[in-house]
Amino acid sequence: MNRIVIFANGELPDLDKARALLRDGDYIICADGGTRHASALDLKPALVIGDLDSAESAFLQTLQAEGVPIELFPRDKDETDLELAIHKAIELDPPEILILAALGGRMDQTLANIALLSDVRLSTFDIRLDDGVEELFFCRTRSQVKGRSGDTVSLLPWGGAVTGVRTENLKWQLSGETLYPEKTRGISNEMTSSTATVEIQSGLLLILHRRAS
Repeated sequence: MNRIVIFANGELPDLDKARALLRDGDYIICADGGTRHASALDLKPALVIGDLDSAESAFLQTLQAEGVPIELFPRDKDETDLELAIHKAIELDPPEILILAALGGRMDQTLANIALLSDVRLSTFDIRLDDGVEELFFCRTRSQVKGRSGDTVSLLPWGGAVTGVRTENLKWQLSGETLYPEKTRGISNEMTSSTATVEIQSGLLLILHRRAS
């Protein structure tokens, strides 16, 4: 199984930057309205999933005519379309999962999309939210941020204190400190190299990487 790329129904502020994230061979899943991004990028998804209340009917008809599988769910359901897409991705067990267009627009949806990544079933996956400008992912033990010097990196404790935080190649280094969710110490650090490393001893740490324009 190749890397899975899921298109959600959030915002893509820069289509060219989003396109640059894609690779040949990506297995593309569209979560309902995420089909509009696939259409804008002239991509043919491998699967469309959701209740299809926000997908463009003409594009869906084209995909159906081309034999693209569509998994239809009732509108009255307990999961968002993105959650359904993530469940499908977990079943397929890829080496990486990249979720595009899960940020922006409605704040409740954005927060829920971030929270989805905290699912313990995803702890063995490299799974990230990205829109070409910013990427978000959780560090459970050790993570790398790849970008360039000058990029902004923020570290946010999720659900409680995060202990033993150590960083490399960030302007303001941490050497085993504890970060607390009610404090802002981890906000707006800066990469000093093309790769930064973050390690923690316990807790769940949300890493936000904003690429310099």
